[in-house]
Amino acid sequence: MQDNAHARRVFVTGTAGFIGYHLAKLLLAEGFVVHGYDAMTDYYDVSLKQRRQAMLLQHANFSTTEARLEDAERLYEVTTGFAPDVIVHLAGQAGVRYSLENPRSYIDSNIVGTFNVMEAARRLKVQHLLMASTSSVYGANLDMPFSETDKADTQLTIYAATKKANESMAHSYAHLWDLPVTMFRFFTVYGPWGRPDMALFKFVDAILEDRPIDIYNHGDMYRDFTYVSDLVRGIRLLIDAVPERPADPGAVDEGDSLSPVAPYRVVNIGNSEKVRLLDFIDAIEACLERKAKRNYMDIQPGDVPATWANAELLHRLTGYRPETNVREGILEFVGWFRDYYEK
Repeated sequence: MQDNAHARRVFVTGTAGFIGYHLAKLLLAEGFVVHGYDAMTDYYDVSLKQRRQAMLLQHANFSTTEARLEDAERLYEVTTGFAPDVIVHLAGQAGVRYSLENPRSYIDSNIVGTFNVMEAARRLKVQHLLMASTSSVYGANLDMPFSETDKADTQLTIYAATKKANESMAHSYAHLWDLPVTMFRFFTVYGPWGRPDMALFKFVDAILEDRPIDIYNHGDMYRDFTYVSDLVRGIRLLIDAVPERPADPGAVDEGDSLSPVAPYRVVNIGNSEKVRLLDFIDAIEACLERKAKRNYMDIQPGDVPATWANAELLHRLTGYRPETNVREGILEFVGWFRDYYEK
Protein backbone atom coordinates (compact mmCIF):
# COMPACT_ATOMS: atom_id res chain seq x y z
CA MET A 1 0.00 0.00 0.00
CA GLN A 2 1.19 3.48 -0.81
CA ASP A 3 1.82 6.12 1.82
CA ASN A 4 -1.47 8.06 2.00
CA ALA A 5 0.39 11.35 1.81
CA HIS A 6 1.55 10.48 -1.69
CA ALA A 7 -1.28 8.24 -2.89
CA ARG A 8 -3.51 9.55 -5.63
CA ARG A 9 -7.00 10.43 -4.50
CA VAL A 10 -10.00 9.36 -6.57
CA PHE A 11 -13.58 10.43 -5.93
CA VAL A 12 -15.97 7.80 -7.31
CA THR A 13 -19.72 8.26 -7.54
CA GLY A 14 -21.87 5.14 -7.27
CA THR A 15 -19.50 2.99 -5.18
CA ALA A 16 -22.36 0.99 -3.68
CA GLY A 17 -23.43 0.11 -7.21
CA PHE A 18 -22.34 -2.82 -9.35
CA ILE A 19 -19.59 -1.20 -11.42
CA GLY A 20 -18.62 1.38 -8.80
CA TYR A 21 -17.98 -1.33 -6.22
CA HIS A 22 -15.69 -3.27 -8.54
CA LEU A 23 -13.81 -0.12 -9.60
CA ALA A 24 -13.30 1.06 -6.00
CA LYS A 25 -12.08 -2.41 -5.02
CA LEU A 26 -9.52 -2.37 -7.85
CA LEU A 27 -8.32 1.16 -7.09
CA LEU A 28 -7.88 0.35 -3.40
CA ALA A 29 -5.89 -2.77 -4.28
CA GLU A 30 -3.57 -0.57 -6.34
CA GLY A 31 -2.93 1.88 -3.52
CA PHE A 32 -5.32 4.72 -4.35
CA VAL A 33 -7.25 6.60 -1.68
CA VAL A 34 -10.93 6.43 -2.64
CA HIS A 35 -13.96 8.35 -1.45
CA GLY A 36 -17.33 7.00 -2.56
CA TYR A 37 -20.54 8.93 -3.01
CA ASP A 38 -23.81 7.02 -3.31
CA ALA A 39 -27.49 7.77 -2.68
CA MET A 40 -28.36 4.13 -1.86
CA THR A 41 -31.63 4.50 -3.79
CA ASP A 42 -34.19 1.70 -3.79
CA TYR A 43 -34.23 1.14 -7.59
CA TYR A 44 -33.24 -2.41 -6.60
CA ASP A 45 -32.51 -4.31 -3.37
CA VAL A 46 -30.72 -1.86 -1.08
CA SER A 47 -29.27 -4.69 1.01
CA LEU A 48 -27.13 -5.67 -1.98
CA LYS A 49 -25.73 -2.13 -2.09
CA GLN A 50 -25.15 -2.18 1.65
CA ARG A 51 -23.16 -5.42 1.40
CA ARG A 52 -20.95 -4.00 -1.34
CA GLN A 53 -20.31 -0.84 0.62
CA ALA A 54 -19.61 -2.75 3.84
CA MET A 55 -16.87 -4.72 2.08
CA LEU A 56 -15.25 -1.53 0.79
CA LEU A 57 -15.38 0.05 4.23
CA GLN A 58 -13.13 -2.72 5.54
CA HIS A 59 -10.30 -0.99 3.66
CA ALA A 60 -8.48 1.79 5.52
CA ASN A 61 -8.17 3.92 2.37
CA PHE A 62 -11.91 3.99 1.64
CA SER A 63 -14.46 6.44 2.97
CA THR A 64 -17.96 7.24 1.77
CA THR A 65 -20.81 9.72 1.82
CA GLU A 66 -24.48 8.82 1.44
CA ALA A 67 -26.18 11.61 -0.50
CA ARG A 68 -27.81 12.35 -3.83
CA LEU A 69 -26.05 13.84 -6.82
CA GLU A 70 -28.87 16.35 -7.10
CA ASP A 71 -27.81 17.81 -3.73
CA ALA A 72 -25.26 20.20 -5.22
CA GLU A 73 -24.32 21.84 -1.93
CA ARG A 74 -23.54 18.52 -0.27
CA LEU A 75 -21.62 17.25 -3.30
CA TYR A 76 -19.45 20.38 -3.44
CA GLU A 77 -18.83 20.20 0.32
CA VAL A 78 -17.70 16.56 0.17
CA THR A 79 -15.53 16.90 -2.93
CA THR A 80 -13.86 20.03 -1.59
CA GLY A 81 -13.08 18.29 1.70
CA PHE A 82 -11.67 15.19 -0.03
CA ALA A 83 -9.71 17.19 -2.66
CA PRO A 84 -9.50 14.48 -5.34
CA ASP A 85 -6.92 14.32 -8.09
CA VAL A 86 -9.39 12.43 -10.29
CA ILE A 87 -13.18 12.05 -10.38
CA VAL A 88 -14.84 8.96 -11.86
CA HIS A 89 -18.57 9.48 -12.27
CA LEU A 90 -20.49 6.20 -12.43
CA ALA A 91 -23.63 6.99 -10.44
CA GLY A 92 -26.93 7.62 -12.18
CA GLN A 93 -30.25 6.09 -13.01
CA ALA A 94 -29.59 2.92 -14.97
CA GLY A 95 -31.85 0.59 -16.92
CA VAL A 96 -33.14 0.92 -20.46
CA ARG A 97 -36.59 -0.52 -19.74
CA TYR A 98 -37.17 1.35 -16.49
CA SER A 99 -36.77 4.60 -18.44
CA LEU A 100 -40.14 3.86 -20.06
CA GLU A 101 -41.81 3.80 -16.64
CA ASN A 102 -40.07 6.62 -14.81
CA PRO A 103 -38.33 8.97 -17.25
CA ARG A 104 -38.15 11.88 -14.82
CA SER A 105 -35.72 10.02 -12.56
CA TYR A 106 -33.27 9.93 -15.49
CA ILE A 107 -33.47 13.69 -15.94
CA ASP A 108 -32.95 14.33 -12.22
CA SER A 109 -30.05 11.93 -11.75
CA ASN A 110 -28.37 11.75 -15.14
CA ILE A 111 -28.75 15.36 -16.23
CA VAL A 112 -28.92 17.46 -13.06
CA GLY A 113 -26.68 15.11 -11.06
CA THR A 114 -24.05 14.92 -13.79
CA PHE A 115 -24.05 18.72 -14.16
CA ASN A 116 -23.28 18.98 -10.45
CA VAL A 117 -20.39 16.53 -10.80
CA MET A 118 -18.96 18.53 -13.70
CA GLU A 119 -19.25 21.73 -11.68
CA ALA A 120 -17.37 20.10 -8.80
CA ALA A 121 -14.63 18.95 -11.20
CA ARG A 122 -14.39 22.45 -12.67
CA ARG A 123 -14.16 24.16 -9.30
CA LEU A 124 -11.51 21.76 -8.01
CA LYS A 125 -9.58 21.73 -11.30
CA VAL A 126 -9.12 17.96 -11.14
CA GLN A 127 -6.46 16.32 -13.30
CA HIS A 128 -8.99 14.14 -15.09
CA LEU A 129 -12.78 13.68 -15.06
CA LEU A 130 -13.98 10.30 -16.34
CA MET A 131 -17.70 9.67 -16.80
CA ALA A 132 -19.87 6.73 -17.74
CA SER A 133 -21.80 6.69 -20.98
CA THR A 134 -23.34 3.65 -22.68
CA SER A 135 -23.49 1.70 -25.92
CA SER A 136 -27.16 2.70 -25.99
CA VAL A 137 -26.13 6.10 -27.39
CA TYR A 138 -25.50 4.36 -30.75
CA GLY A 139 -29.28 3.91 -30.91
CA ALA A 140 -30.59 3.06 -34.36
CA ASN A 141 -27.11 2.74 -35.92
CA LEU A 142 -26.86 -0.38 -38.05
CA ASP A 143 -23.18 -0.38 -39.06
CA MET A 144 -21.15 -2.56 -36.67
CA PRO A 145 -18.93 -2.84 -34.82
CA PHE A 146 -19.75 0.54 -33.29
CA SER A 147 -16.86 3.02 -33.38
CA GLU A 148 -16.49 6.12 -31.23
CA THR A 149 -16.44 8.36 -34.30
CA ASP A 150 -19.74 7.00 -35.65
CA LYS A 151 -22.58 9.49 -35.74
CA ALA A 152 -24.80 8.89 -32.70
CA ASP A 153 -27.91 11.05 -32.98
CA THR A 154 -30.70 8.46 -32.97
CA GLN A 155 -31.15 7.40 -29.34
CA LEU A 156 -34.16 5.15 -28.72
CA THR A 157 -34.81 5.72 -25.00
CA ILE A 158 -34.70 8.62 -22.56
CA TYR A 159 -31.90 6.74 -20.75
CA ALA A 160 -29.74 6.77 -23.88
CA ALA A 161 -30.70 10.37 -24.58
CA THR A 162 -29.56 11.49 -21.13
CA LYS A 163 -26.21 9.76 -21.64
CA LYS A 164 -25.73 11.41 -25.03
CA ALA A 165 -26.59 14.72 -23.35
CA ASN A 166 -23.90 14.00 -20.75
CA GLU A 167 -21.36 13.58 -23.54
CA SER A 168 -22.32 16.93 -25.08
CA MET A 169 -22.31 18.68 -21.70
CA ALA A 170 -18.89 17.24 -20.91
CA HIS A 171 -17.43 18.38 -24.22
CA SER A 172 -18.54 21.95 -23.58
CA TYR A 173 -16.98 21.92 -20.11
CA ALA A 174 -13.74 20.43 -21.45
CA HIS A 175 -13.59 23.20 -24.04
CA LEU A 176 -14.63 26.12 -21.85
CA TRP A 177 -12.63 25.28 -18.74
CA ASP A 178 -9.74 23.23 -20.15
CA LEU A 179 -11.01 20.29 -18.07
CA PRO A 180 -9.67 16.92 -19.31
CA VAL A 181 -12.66 14.59 -19.79
CA THR A 182 -12.95 10.99 -20.92
CA MET A 183 -16.37 9.48 -21.57
CA PHE A 184 -16.46 5.69 -21.71
CA ARG A 185 -19.25 3.77 -23.41
CA PHE A 186 -20.08 0.46 -21.70
CA PHE A 187 -21.31 -2.61 -23.53
CA THR A 188 -23.65 -4.98 -21.60
CA VAL A 189 -21.65 -5.40 -18.41
CA TYR A 190 -22.18 -8.55 -16.33
CA GLY A 191 -20.51 -10.42 -13.46
CA PRO A 192 -20.60 -11.08 -9.69
CA TRP A 193 -22.46 -8.55 -7.55
CA GLY A 194 -24.52 -7.54 -10.59
CA ARG A 195 -27.88 -5.76 -10.52
CA PRO A 196 -31.08 -7.83 -10.19
CA ASP A 197 -32.60 -6.10 -13.24
CA MET A 198 -29.85 -7.39 -15.54
CA ALA A 199 -30.52 -10.26 -17.94
CA LEU A 200 -27.99 -12.72 -16.52
CA PHE A 201 -29.21 -12.18 -12.96
CA LYS A 202 -32.85 -12.60 -13.96
CA PHE A 203 -32.16 -15.68 -16.11
CA VAL A 204 -30.14 -17.49 -13.43
CA ASP A 205 -32.64 -16.67 -10.70
CA ALA A 206 -35.62 -17.82 -12.79
CA ILE A 207 -34.00 -21.06 -13.99
CA LEU A 208 -33.01 -22.05 -10.45
CA GLU A 209 -36.55 -21.28 -9.27
CA ASP A 210 -38.06 -23.17 -12.24
CA ARG A 211 -39.76 -20.04 -13.53
CA PRO A 212 -39.94 -19.17 -17.24
CA ILE A 213 -37.56 -16.59 -18.70
CA ASP A 214 -38.69 -13.89 -21.12
CA ILE A 215 -36.68 -13.92 -24.35
CA TYR A 216 -37.27 -10.77 -26.38
CA ASN A 217 -37.31 -10.56 -30.18
CA HIS A 218 -37.70 -14.34 -30.08
CA GLY A 219 -34.03 -14.65 -29.27
CA ASP A 220 -32.83 -12.90 -32.41
CA MET A 221 -30.66 -10.45 -30.44
CA TYR A 222 -26.91 -10.01 -30.10
CA ARG A 223 -24.92 -8.34 -27.33
CA ASP A 224 -21.27 -7.53 -26.71
CA PHE A 225 -21.12 -8.96 -23.18
CA THR A 226 -18.33 -7.34 -21.14
CA TYR A 227 -17.16 -8.91 -17.89
CA VAL A 228 -17.10 -6.39 -15.05
CA SER A 229 -13.46 -6.98 -14.08
CA ASP A 230 -12.43 -6.30 -17.67
CA LEU A 231 -14.49 -3.13 -17.68
CA VAL A 232 -13.03 -1.65 -14.50
CA ARG A 233 -9.50 -2.56 -15.62
CA GLY A 234 -10.17 -0.48 -18.73
CA ILE A 235 -11.41 2.43 -16.61
CA ARG A 236 -8.40 2.18 -14.31
CA LEU A 237 -6.00 2.36 -17.26
CA LEU A 238 -7.89 5.25 -18.84
CA ILE A 239 -7.33 7.30 -15.69
CA ASP A 240 -3.73 7.67 -16.86
CA ALA A 241 -4.68 8.35 -20.50
CA VAL A 242 -5.46 12.03 -19.93
CA PRO A 243 -6.65 13.80 -23.11
CA GLU A 244 -4.97 17.06 -24.06
CA ARG A 245 -6.28 19.98 -26.07
CA PRO A 246 -4.84 19.55 -29.58
CA ALA A 247 -2.31 22.19 -30.58
CA ASP A 248 -3.32 21.73 -34.21
CA PRO A 249 -7.02 20.84 -34.72
CA GLY A 250 -6.32 19.74 -38.26
CA ALA A 251 -3.77 17.14 -37.10
CA VAL A 252 -6.17 15.13 -34.91
CA ASP A 253 -6.35 11.47 -35.91
CA GLU A 254 -9.98 10.86 -36.88
CA GLY A 255 -9.96 7.37 -35.33
CA ASP A 256 -8.78 8.73 -31.96
CA SER A 257 -12.17 10.34 -31.13
CA LEU A 258 -10.22 13.20 -29.55
CA SER A 259 -12.00 16.53 -29.90
CA PRO A 260 -10.24 18.96 -32.28
CA VAL A 261 -10.83 21.82 -29.84
CA ALA A 262 -10.98 20.37 -26.31
CA PRO A 263 -9.17 17.92 -24.00
CA TYR A 264 -12.05 15.48 -24.50
CA ARG A 265 -12.35 11.92 -25.78
CA VAL A 266 -14.93 9.11 -26.06
CA VAL A 267 -13.76 5.50 -25.61
CA ASN A 268 -15.65 2.22 -26.07
CA ILE A 269 -15.05 -0.48 -23.47
CA GLY A 270 -16.38 -3.77 -24.80
CA ASN A 271 -15.33 -7.35 -25.42
CA SER A 272 -15.48 -6.86 -29.21
CA GLU A 273 -17.44 -10.07 -29.62
CA LYS A 274 -21.06 -10.20 -30.77
CA VAL A 275 -22.83 -13.01 -28.87
CA ARG A 276 -26.27 -14.33 -29.83
CA LEU A 277 -28.75 -14.17 -26.97
CA LEU A 278 -29.79 -17.79 -27.47
CA ASP A 279 -26.14 -18.88 -27.25
CA PHE A 280 -25.84 -16.86 -24.03
CA ILE A 281 -28.85 -18.72 -22.60
CA ASP A 282 -27.41 -22.05 -23.73
CA ALA A 283 -24.23 -21.24 -21.80
CA ILE A 284 -26.25 -20.42 -18.67
CA GLU A 285 -28.13 -23.72 -18.96
CA ALA A 286 -24.86 -25.64 -19.35
CA CYS A 287 -23.41 -23.96 -16.29
CA LEU A 288 -26.51 -24.59 -14.16
CA GLU A 289 -27.07 -28.06 -15.66
CA ARG A 290 -30.72 -27.12 -16.01
CA LYS A 291 -32.96 -26.20 -18.93
CA ALA A 292 -34.82 -22.92 -19.01
CA LYS A 293 -38.53 -22.62 -19.61
CA ARG A 294 -38.44 -20.24 -22.55
CA ASN A 295 -41.09 -17.60 -23.11
CA TYR A 296 -40.42 -16.05 -26.53
CA MET A 297 -41.67 -12.48 -26.90
CA ASP A 298 -41.59 -9.55 -29.33
CA ILE A 299 -38.85 -6.95 -28.94
CA GLN A 300 -39.54 -4.31 -26.31
CA PRO A 301 -39.82 -0.60 -27.13
CA GLY A 302 -36.39 1.02 -26.94
CA ASP A 303 -34.46 -2.25 -27.31
CA VAL A 304 -31.94 -2.64 -30.12
CA PRO A 305 -31.38 -5.97 -31.86
CA ALA A 306 -27.59 -5.86 -31.55
CA THR A 307 -24.57 -4.15 -29.97
CA TRP A 308 -20.94 -4.75 -30.85
CA ALA A 309 -17.92 -2.65 -29.85
CA ASN A 310 -14.89 -1.65 -31.81
CA ALA A 311 -12.46 -1.39 -28.87
CA GLU A 312 -9.30 -0.67 -30.85
CA LEU A 313 -9.01 2.84 -29.40
CA LEU A 314 -8.97 1.45 -25.84
CA HIS A 315 -6.12 -0.85 -26.88
CA ARG A 316 -4.18 1.95 -28.56
CA LEU A 317 -4.49 4.19 -25.50
CA THR A 318 -3.84 1.59 -22.79
CA GLY A 319 -2.42 -1.56 -24.41
CA TYR A 320 -5.37 -3.46 -22.92
CA ARG A 321 -8.08 -5.61 -24.46
CA PRO A 322 -11.06 -7.04 -22.50
CA GLU A 323 -10.86 -10.78 -23.06
CA THR A 324 -12.92 -12.75 -20.53
CA ASN A 325 -14.84 -15.48 -22.35
CA VAL A 326 -18.61 -15.37 -21.85
CA ARG A 327 -18.71 -18.93 -20.50
CA GLU A 328 -16.00 -18.11 -17.95
CA GLY A 329 -17.84 -14.96 -16.90
CA ILE A 330 -21.16 -16.77 -16.51
CA LEU A 331 -19.46 -19.44 -14.39
CA GLU A 332 -18.05 -16.76 -12.08
CA PHE A 333 -21.43 -15.07 -11.76
CA VAL A 334 -23.28 -18.31 -11.03
CA GLY A 335 -20.72 -19.21 -8.35
CA TRP A 336 -21.28 -15.85 -6.67
CA PHE A 337 -25.07 -16.00 -7.04
CA ARG A 338 -25.38 -19.46 -5.50
CA ASP A 339 -23.11 -18.51 -2.63
CA TYR A 340 -24.80 -15.17 -1.92
CA TYR A 341 -28.37 -16.46 -2.15
CA GLU A 342 -27.56 -19.97 -0.88
CA LYS A 343 -29.16 -21.64 -3.89
